Amino acid sequence: MFRHTMIALALLGVITSSAFGVEPLTRVRATAALHKAVGFFREKVSADGGYLWRYSEDLTRREGEGKAERGTSWVQPPGTPTVGEGLLEAWLRCGDPVLRDAAVHAGHHLVRGQLQSGGWDYRIETDPQRRKNYAYRVDGNPRGRNRTTLDDNTTQSALRFLMHLDRALGYKDAQVHQCVEYALEALIKAQFPNGAWSQRYEEFPVAEDFPVRRASYQETWSRVFPKKRYYTFYTFNDNSIADVVRTMIEAREIYGKAKYQAAAEKAGDFILLAQMPAPQPAWAQQYDLDMHPAWARKFEPPSVTGGESQGVMRTLIYLYQKTGREDFLNAVPPALKYLKASEISKGRLARFYELKTNRPLYFTMKYELVYTDDDLPTHYGFQVGSSLDSIEAAWLRAKRAGPSKPVDASRVVRPKPRKLTAAIRQRAATAVDSLDARGAWVEMSELRYQGNGREATRVISTNTFVRHITALADYLAASR
Repeated sequence: MFRHTMIALALLGVITSSAFGVEPLTRVRATAALHKAVGFFREKVSADGGYLWRYSEDLTRREGEGKAERGTSWVQPPGTPTVGEGLLEAWLRCGDPVLRDAAVHAGHHLVRGQLQSGGWDYRIETDPQRRKNYAYRVDGNPRGRNRTTLDDNTTQSALRFLMHLDRALGYKDAQVHQCVEYALEALIKAQFPNGAWSQRYEEFPVAEDFPVRRASYQETWSRVFPKKRYYTFYTFNDNSIADVVRTMIEAREIYGKAKYQAAAEKAGDFILLAQMPAPQPAWAQQYDLDMHPAWARKFEPPSVTGGESQGVMRTLIYLYQKTGREDFLNAVPPALKYLKASEISKGRLARFYELKTNRPLYFTMKYELVYTDDDLPTHYGFQVGSSLDSIEAAWLRAKRAGPSKPVDASRVVRPKPRKLTAAIRQRAATAVDSLDARGAWVEMSELRYQGNGREATRVISTNTFVRHITALADYLAASR
């Protein structure tokens, strides 16, 4: 009786599913959905292989960190490098050549967006008229904008994706390989004598113009924004140096050249030089050429930062693991002790602490510098989460374990297929069932730069695309 009941229920489930138009997940359906989604993204969404962040459902409105025109792509994550990495990883998981071709297409787009200065700006233009405004290495204007940006992981993310693609293609794609070599050499030339990088650069520093100094407190500093070109300063802002360090270490592991690790170690030397003396042995967001904490934007004053200092400490631990240098590890405990004593509440730090007094600094909605947090601008985090306990735990683990063994990452390692689980099947089924007739995944979200506030609308997102193709690749790999 029980057996008959179960069979009846199973048949009812099949009939019910068919009645509501929901087909069971199969490899054929998953592959068809994957091809359809990748095809739509390449042919209808991309700008010759380049991607933005978000699009309206009908593709008439487009944006990265700002409105964008047709023919414009974004480099800053989650733009082109994010999509490229997603396609590449999905290909390595399941081996589908459609994914490989789309990843190469994204890589070649970045090649065409590389500047003469070696890196990338936030955006890439494919329109011939707009390309004339930029000093691209390919079809660019030598007198155009030539400003490589390290802000927000822009150049670093593009370079890492291209390194991964270069390795996956066996270093045989000349365009990609030469682009990577050019970018890495430019980053080395852009490094200051003290080991720092600026947030952006157009030309390379002359060593004699930049004497190496240790960080110190200035006698006085202006509480009024001076409107200087802050992006030429030595900067930790938005973890830019940390992202370059990890890129250089990975370059050493992929290409085996010691000069890349030497650049990362030199950046570590700058971190040691930039650590402020007592009573605030942490780091500023940025430093002027005298190695004094400096203004950046009108809401980023000279100060010691509870934000980027946390990323700096993680970078020091990482550098110790990769180099074995004890001085990197030894710089962390004084900063941890100081920052733990500076928490404004449990698990919270101020973004900015006044030099020497250590009072938290804030701004009003009119950008007046104050000590109170009751009238803050909403576009920026003047208080940040504290991950000091996890940083301390990571430091202790590194101390106990010692340096890691040298890594040879010159050959691509394809992920081992996972066991097919209910969770993998469900994520793939969700991806298949939510795909529209065109091959798009549409969701309710926000277009932030279209002049309609934060109103929810139907949006196509690069992050969602990457999530779903990863789910499909996992299922196809696991269900072989």
